[in-house]
Amino acid sequence: MTVVVGCGAGFSGDRTDAAVPLVDALLSYDAPRALMFETLGERTLAAAQLARLQDPDGGDEPLLEAFLAPVLGDCLRHDVTVLGNFGAANPEAARRRVAGLAVREGIAEARIAVIQGDDVREQMHALDWQPWEGERRELPEPSAVVAANVYLGAEALVEALSQGAQVVITGRVADPALALAPLRYHHDWAQDDWDRIAAGTLAGHLIECGAQVTGGYFADPGVKDVPGMASLGYPIVEVERDGSLIVTKPPGTGGLVTEQTVKEQLLYEIHDPGAYVTPDVVLDLTGVEVRQVGRDRVSVKGVRGKPAPERLKTTISFLEGYQGEAEISYAGPNALARAKLARDTLRQRLASRCPADMRSRFDLIGISSVFDGDSAVWRDIPGSLSEDIRLRLAVEHRERAVVELATQELLALYCCGPAGGGGVRRHHTRRLKTASYLVRREQVTPQVSIKQARVSHA
Repeated sequence: MTVVVGCGAGFSGDRTDAAVPLVDALLSYDAPRALMFETLGERTLAAAQLARLQDPDGGDEPLLEAFLAPVLGDCLRHDVTVLGNFGAANPEAARRRVAGLAVREGIAEARIAVIQGDDVREQMHALDWQPWEGERRELPEPSAVVAANVYLGAEALVEALSQGAQVVITGRVADPALALAPLRYHHDWAQDDWDRIAAGTLAGHLIECGAQVTGGYFADPGVKDVPGMASLGYPIVEVERDGSLIVTKPPGTGGLVTEQTVKEQLLYEIHDPGAYVTPDVVLDLTGVEVRQVGRDRVSVKGVRGKPAPERLKTTISFLEGYQGEAEISYAGPNALARAKLARDTLRQRLASRCPADMRSRFDLIGISSVFDGDSAVWRDIPGSLSEDIRLRLAVEHRERAVVELATQELLALYCCGPAGGGGVRRHHTRRLKTASYLVRREQVTPQVSIKQARVSHA
């Protein structure tokens, strides 16, 4: 038996019409089908937690209704299970919105599941914390913590499916778990069938970033040409019971699926191909075979699995000080020299008016904004033909007034700086930082709750 999973979004802010051709393609399969939406990054979740603090009904994915409205009715009417981490910091709010969509589609009996238990902020004092590899910071004080979310695995999602859920809403889960759950459920894979669990996790990893495996973030004109970038087809995986799988995309859509696109996504965010750690399994990708088997069809097999880790990764987001950015443009003849003069003038002003412990960075966009680092070596390379330069200032300090003073100094370059400066913009925000820790698996308890749409929408 084949199980088919498509991915309708690879991040918050993704194209909202991508799922339409995807669902049309899923409906053509005579097989169990699921549609996943991956919309949650670590900072996205922290921002969602801040939104929830400001509005108790906020904190879920802002584009949830835009993603789901075009396809939810077809999915519910034709047994295409929908799974998404668009609950973010407020899965119950997301459930109410999905329920409203279902009721408007005339499907008030739709069964909507919410997975909770990833948010451990209220129990931080009781957990056994261990720094994640590379983490050097001390655990923040609880009063500064905005969010503390554990990466859950697929287990609770599988339970929701076994209870008849048609839509599964989560907060923080490992991205591939959104695909692994329907694969585990329909193929009846045991939780410790490590090679099959690894195959399902790999299937999820290959499609979790949406169009990245079908030509998005791959295109490089003249080097890696991709047709139809304006109508990229989003990915589908066809997964067999033995774990072998095919990556493909809806017919008639733009983009492409080749060995190259699949290999790039295969290695995306993989720190160790021999031991890629997820909550459900540790993947060994060293024996994976990738082979083109048809137009826009690529076979992937050979992944091996090792037992799941004893600890789960947890992202802690906390507020620490303020950050500010400001920019001004210089264009035309001698633009680089005028931009450098503005930068040097601004640096002298900040040195005399701002505290020494204020962090600052100066970029000459068009010359050094990408390749330079905080060490600022690239910007001193002499000579440039560019006649369109934008000076960018970024600062950080514990006091907002200091940050505002620094960006105001850039604004003052209008009349106190070199000739022809213009187009100033500036803004200031609280500095939101993240740290990664590990907690014991047994200290985290996911919960599953299922309600009909008419109940949630009432």
